[in-house]
Amino acid sequence: MENGSRPSHTPGAVETASSADAATRAGAMLDHEETCKKVRDLALRHLNRFISYESKVLKGDDANAIHDMRVASRRLQQVLDLLYLKPRPQELRRLRRQICRCRRALGEVRNCDVLLDFVRRSLGRKRSARREAWTAVQQFLLVRRSETFLRATHKLGKINLTVFYVNLKAFLHQEKAAEHTAEHHAHGAAASRARFAGDMTNALQSAWSRFEGQIEHSRRSPRPEIIHGTRIATKRLRYLLEVFHEFGVPGCADALSWLRQLQNHLGDWHDLEVLEQVIIEMVARPDFLRDHLTLAMEVEKLILRNRASKAKIEATYLQAFRDSEDVRRLKEWISYLLASPSTALVNS
Repeated sequence: MENGSRPSHTPGAVETASSADAATRAGAMLDHEETCKKVRDLALRHLNRFISYESKVLKGDDANAIHDMRVASRRLQQVLDLLYLKPRPQELRRLRRQICRCRRALGEVRNCDVLLDFVRRSLGRKRSARREAWTAVQQFLLVRRSETFLRATHKLGKINLTVFYVNLKAFLHQEKAAEHTAEHHAHGAAASRARFAGDMTNALQSAWSRFEGQIEHSRRSPRPEIIHGTRIATKRLRYLLEVFHEFGVPGCADALSWLRQLQNHLGDWHDLEVLEQVIIEMVARPDFLRDHLTLAMEVEKLILRNRASKAKIEATYLQAFRDSEDVRRLKEWISYLLASPSTALVNS
């Protein structure tokens, strides 16, 4: 885990382009067929990356592969959600559920990997008085990691990722052909361009509203489940803006950098929250309390220290959003995109 630090990188001032530049780029940027091809190519790229991690994940000892596969699943899902707004085709809904099930199956394994890394680093720097307690936590996590990995591979086997890959790839190609045929009939490119810009705007409006609402909710009531909801909303907004970034929308790089820092900050908090739950579960076992009472008391001290660290991260997070210039500039930039989506896309 990284040390909690206050997000400080702010989105830069909204860039503008001259009318001549906009006119020059408009044809290429807003051509519907080219735009959809670019988004579909992005979906296929994320699909290929997602499936490429399967063999590494199944080996069981590559923590980075598990993390990367879960991230790839989020990016793939985000692009699919943008390509196919509700109501989505039934086949896509089925495939989308498989993506979610895969990510959830690996979630607990990922938690164990992160916590084991944290414990290893703690053992490397803690004085001997805490070593026995951290070693007990490490052993508990190793057993849990083994158990959760077996359950995860069983769930992945039920999904059958090879069949999933073939089906989703075929679906994307079939939809591309159907859309190409329809495009050459009644509605024409102008309506399609407007629809795509509207889809981008609606997706951004939804993600931003959720993010902004969660931030405000967490300021009023900083309970664990609320802060966790803010972390999820941050991820969704970030992965959506990554698609905007693919189109070269000005200001995306800075916004993504800031959101990445916020996500890391909230990720540090989440890791401490999960660590506390795991330690409490460990010491709550009757056999552990009966056979290792003195050790249990030392482990409980770890919980108190963990809570103090978590409280510092919460305080830093809340302070970062109190009359924050960073947030104000991000909000202005998002407002610009929502107010003038076609201009923002053309200016890219």
